[in-house]
Amino acid sequence: MSRIVVLGAAESGVGAAVLAQKQGFDVFVSDMSAIKDHYKKVLDDHGIVWEEKQHSETLILTADEIIKSPGIPKEAPMIQKAMERHIPIISEIEFAGRYTRSKMICITGSNGKTTTTSLIYHIFREAGYDVGLAGNIGHSLALQVAESPHEYYVIELSSFQLDDMYDFRANIAVLLNITPDHLDRYDNCMQNYVDAKMRIIQNQTSDDSFIYWNDDPIIRRELEKYDIKAIQFPFSELKEKGSIGYIEEGQYIIETPTPFNMEQEELSLTGKHNIYNSLAAGITANITGIKKEIIRKSLSDFPGVEHRLEKVCKVGGVEYINDSKATNVDACWYALESMKTPTILIIGGKDKGNDYEAIKELVLKKCVGLVYLGADNAKLHQFFDPLGIPVRDTHSMKECVEACYEMAHPGDTVLLSPCCASFDLFKNMEDRGEQFKTLVRNL
Repeated sequence: MSRIVVLGAAESGVGAAVLAQKQGFDVFVSDMSAIKDHYKKVLDDHGIVWEEKQHSETLILTADEIIKSPGIPKEAPMIQKAMERHIPIISEIEFAGRYTRSKMICITGSNGKTTTTSLIYHIFREAGYDVGLAGNIGHSLALQVAESPHEYYVIELSSFQLDDMYDFRANIAVLLNITPDHLDRYDNCMQNYVDAKMRIIQNQTSDDSFIYWNDDPIIRRELEKYDIKAIQFPFSELKEKGSIGYIEEGQYIIETPTPFNMEQEELSLTGKHNIYNSLAAGITANITGIKKEIIRKSLSDFPGVEHRLEKVCKVGGVEYINDSKATNVDACWYALESMKTPTILIIGGKDKGNDYEAIKELVLKKCVGLVYLGADNAKLHQFFDPLGIPVRDTHSMKECVEACYEMAHPGDTVLLSPCCASFDLFKNMEDRGEQFKTLVRNL
């Protein structure tokens, strides 16, 4: 019996373990952190052996294959030891793909992944399709394949997941954009990160579809390096040579495979970045053959994604917006670009090798105040203080919200769009956003 070791016992790891056991493998699960009670129960209910707060080499390095959580970097000591022994290391998505013939709709990009993935899932459900949501959001793909299989899966893929995918094939691949992110995990080398994103098209055939943003200079450069077999569906903000989806004279237009159009103002998602997300989702639905009236309705009534430009409430004439999902500079750029009123920007957290030059002009144009929120705000002070905009230095969400309340005037907007990961002060970006919302609502 082949032995599978799963490193990391959260959503993806536990799902992979359940599927591995169902497929007849000898399974062992190990996590250096404490395992949540909910996941312990799942493992216990399936009779899967696990350990927490340690990695036992004698139990791990006897694996025939290791399924690794995307959160574990390749530099982790146990991963290095496994690599030295030439033990194959794969992702949960790669493993799950071996045991299903369902259609895979995969979305990646530096920004907009969650919104686009959620919107595609919304359209498919509205159309009555048997569809599952997986990857960075939804439930474990492996667990769904094992216990509640679907005909279609809509999967949000990070670069970390793509790194450990080899034979997996996306029937529809969506590449939204490529901008600097997670460079601390890629030896501070942008090309390494770019190469990871481009893995979404590996293994595609002439029966598959590749949807991408035609305005992205990095994507256009990279496409010249690849022999792309899939049918290409480029989209752009404005009509240009080669693009089949675009905005023209206030109309949202898709040319092929079935002509489709609707009024841009009917789209539920606003802001330039959401034009791209809506085009990618609409093209995906169009390719799949979903009826025009369903696509039109779904693009009009999609409620949006929590922690992504989420309007919290208005206090004293000041609008508070939670954009905690903006964990890189480019995401913050899109958020600032959509602001129509004087803005107090909350920025800071665990820096991932950020270059703030990209948002400098927008900060000068849109912001009347900056509130730094992080364990160490030195880099923010160094870059933003010389701009002459009022700043406040805070080290907890309570301090941050109090500072924003003091700085803002009626008609202003307070925008939490941090540019950074959350792990210096918070459990994750959801925790950061929830704390912000709770404190704002209590003002």
